[in-house]
Amino acid sequence: MDTPRPRLDTVLRAAATRIDATDARWLLAHAAGRSHSWLFAHGDDPIEPALATRFEALVARRAAGEPVAYLTGRRGFWRFELAVSPATLIPRPETERLVELALAKLPAGPGRAVADLGTGSGAVALAIAAERPEVEVVATDLSEAALAVARANAVELGLSRVAFRPGDWYAPLAGRRFDVLVSNPPYIEADDPHLAQGDLRFEPPSALASGGDGLDAIRTLAADARGHLRPGGWLLVEHGLAQGAAVRALFVAAGLVEVETAQDLERRDRVTLGRAPEAPEAGC
Repeated sequence: MDTPRPRLDTVLRAAATRIDATDARWLLAHAAGRSHSWLFAHGDDPIEPALATRFEALVARRAAGEPVAYLTGRRGFWRFELAVSPATLIPRPETERLVELALAKLPAGPGRAVADLGTGSGAVALAIAAERPEVEVVATDLSEAALAVARANAVELGLSRVAFRPGDWYAPLAGRRFDVLVSNPPYIEADDPHLAQGDLRFEPPSALASGGDGLDAIRTLAADARGHLRPGGWLLVEHGLAQGAAVRALFVAAGLVEVETAQDLERRDRVTLGRAPEAPEAGC
C-alpha cells in the first residue's frame, strides 16, 4: 500500500520549524506556481511528489541563508513586482521613501529629465517612470548583468521610454543635465560585520560597501552633481541611518543649497537632498 502523501498545510508547518513561516509560504507558492490564497484554500490537499521535492530544495537553500527574493526571482516594490537576481541589490521598502521625495521634486509634464545612478534592478527609475510618464528617465549602472535585469523589468512593466546606459556613476551622462539626480548607492563600511550576515552575504558586494567609511560613492555623487544638474535641480541620495550629518556636509561642500536629510517611516535618517543654485557654475 502506498504511503499517504502529507497535506500542503502539514508540509508548511514542518517547513516553519526550519525557516520563517512567511518565507515558507512564499516559497511553497512559488514552487507550486500558485497564489497564497490558493494555498490557503487547498491546505487539505495532498502534496504532489514533484512539488514536495521542489519545495524541499528551496527550504534547504533558505535555511542556509539564501534570500527569498533570489530563490523566487521576485520582490515587490512600489506598486509592482520586479525580477531580481544575485546581480542586483534586493529592493527594500525604505527605498520607496527615496522615490516619494524624488517625485515631490519632479513636477509632472514634458521637458523634465531624471537620472537614476546605480539603478540595479531598476526599482527607483521604474517607479518614477510609472508615476511621471511624460518625464525622460535615464538609468545607469556599471554592471551589465544588473542592467539586463532592469531592462527586462522595464519591458515587463511596459515602461519602454526608460533609457538604460552602462557606466560608472556620471560617466554615461557626459554632456547631459537633469532636473533630478537620484541614487541608492552602496553606503556600508567595507569592514562592517553585517556584510557577512543574513541576506547581505548573497547580495553583490559592489552594491553594498563603499570604502572605509561607506561614503566613497556618495562623495563622487555629491562632488560631480552640479555638473549634471540643471539650475535649481535636485540631488537625492539614500544612505545609512548614522550618515546624515556626514552626507549633508558633502553636499554643502559640493556647493548644493537647501540641503536637508529626510527620515523614513521609522524616523531614521534615510535620504539627503540638495539643490543646485539657480545660477549655473562659471564656465558651464
